[in-house]
Amino acid sequence: MTRRKDEHSTESNDLRRALEKAGWRFTRQRAEVYAHLRTVDSHPSAEEVYSAVRQRIPNISLATVYNALDALVDAGLAARLADDDGGPIRYDGKAHPHYHLRCQRTGQVHDLDVPYDPTLLRRLAPELVEQLRQKGFEVLGHRLEILGHFRDSNS
Repeated sequence: MTRRKDEHSTESNDLRRALEKAGWRFTRQRAEVYAHLRTVDSHPSAEEVYSAVRQRIPNISLATVYNALDALVDAGLAARLADDDGGPIRYDGKAHPHYHLRCQRTGQVHDLDVPYDPTLLRRLAPELVEQLRQKGFEVLGHRLEILGHFRDSNS
């Protein structure tokens, strides 16, 4: 029990530091939203986060959940995954770079079990990064999302 309490305390302190560094206050609501994002295997919408967090904080509002998600994204603790087809924005609580696949029937987003390759752009188009740099654009990273759909729409 002590180890779990210590881990929770360390995570809370890390969350507090990251939020404060980005200019945000640490709040119980932000901590609960972050805890939910870190424990789910899915990439939930704000409404799904709201529904889950409301089980622990019954009086939390949807606006507070949106504000918490904005703070977590701004602090680099979560990522906002937009849907080009107008579906709900989804949130990813994994801060490390990784790839996704998106089911275009359901809008669900899943992590791909493929190692992130920081050299992918250089390997795909060796001249691209240099051309962009010459135009004044500094490449900081890349994202890869594979689009398709599952034969069984329940996935």
